[in-house]
Amino acid sequence: MNKAAKIFQEIPAIDRLRGRTLLIPRMSDEGATTFAAAFRSIGVAAMPVLPPNDRTLELGGRYTSGDECYPEKITLGDFLRGIEVLGADKVAFFMPTADGPCRFGQYAPYLRKVLRELGHEDVPVLAPTSTNSYDGIGQHAGELIRTSWRALLAADIIRKLRLRYRPYEIHKGDADQATEDALAETCAVLERRGIHQKQKLLELAAAMGRVAERFRAIRIRNERRPLIGVVGEIFCRLSTFSNEEVIRKIEEHGGECWLSDIAEWVWYTNREQIRKLTEAGKKYTLTMLKARLKNTIQQKEEHALYEPVRGLLKGREEPHSVAEILQRSLPYLPHYGTMGEMVLSVGKAVYLYEKGACGIAEISPFTCMNGIVCEAIYPRISADHDGIPIRTFYFDGTQKSVDQDVGIFMELAKNYMRKQARRQATRGRRETETR
Repeated sequence: MNKAAKIFQEIPAIDRLRGRTLLIPRMSDEGATTFAAAFRSIGVAAMPVLPPNDRTLELGGRYTSGDECYPEKITLGDFLRGIEVLGADKVAFFMPTADGPCRFGQYAPYLRKVLRELGHEDVPVLAPTSTNSYDGIGQHAGELIRTSWRALLAADIIRKLRLRYRPYEIHKGDADQATEDALAETCAVLERRGIHQKQKLLELAAAMGRVAERFRAIRIRNERRPLIGVVGEIFCRLSTFSNEEVIRKIEEHGGECWLSDIAEWVWYTNREQIRKLTEAGKKYTLTMLKARLKNTIQQKEEHALYEPVRGLLKGREEPHSVAEILQRSLPYLPHYGTMGEMVLSVGKAVYLYEKGACGIAEISPFTCMNGIVCEAIYPRISADHDGIPIRTFYFDGTQKSVDQDVGIFMELAKNYMRKQARRQATRGRRETETR
């Protein structure tokens, strides 16, 4: 690396974004929208990448070999579309990274490689890592982390409300419209500058109260649908383009989806940071104190933002801590021997069964190690939990029979719901006879 390039690399990441628009991958539409607002709160022009389309796959396919996983193809294609539409001198890219066996850790390095090969090595790539629980943002880390955490929580809440109401809405489109209005109102609070963090949290909690009212106003049908737990690789399960709108398809076949959220991964990386510090003999250090303090603050803020909508999400409560998920994965995939999404998916599948799910849909990119490992374990989980149907849906952009596959899976889920209803009725009669 020449001296000029080295000096350029050492310039704080945020400073390198001046005059550029930071593009945020659409891991979810809601999350990308609110996360962009968080960056705007520290003076960075930011927006989600353009909605993916066929050009995304064309560009992504041109610069990948096929060995990469599907989310890499989409994120790379979306970033290259950003250069194509906005210009290389006008954009920067947000591409977090992580350690461990998942290919996700190679996304940012590979993006930089492609940019160099295309002559765009000056395009900044902002790539915080899960090693430090994504706090390596630079001089604005503290402020941005607080705001972006709230942004991700708000996105999770709004997405949960959309999925809670959309299957039952009388007037088609009401839940999607409420979602768009909720995102606009939430982002208006998130992106405001010069507000004390305590005041911003209060204003955001008030916005969540107004969001709750928007959804409460939706007229819904009184019907019972099989609840489908959705787990799997985080990008593919959240990106509607990646998964061919599989959640809408499940709804069209009579289901309601409970989708694992983004916060789950943050809690997991927080826990991993603390575990690694402990194993490194840093249990009683300032670094550990900061890690635990951050975790405590995030828990309090989660409670504050969920409180206004808690009544609307009754029966859809997430675990009190990620430890509950890891404990449920223990008989099948011990978290002390394996890491990442596979542990969370397995443990969450059991949790969702306990919460009344009638089926589990695992969503993964084709060839994803996490999906393959989980698929091998799910038959045993199903056998241990009343035969609950569990289906792995793989995606690589070439699916032809998603609707048919969903239809078959949903018939199994509906049959399971009927059997569970008969079991409960029989149990109720026996209790009555005993009394």
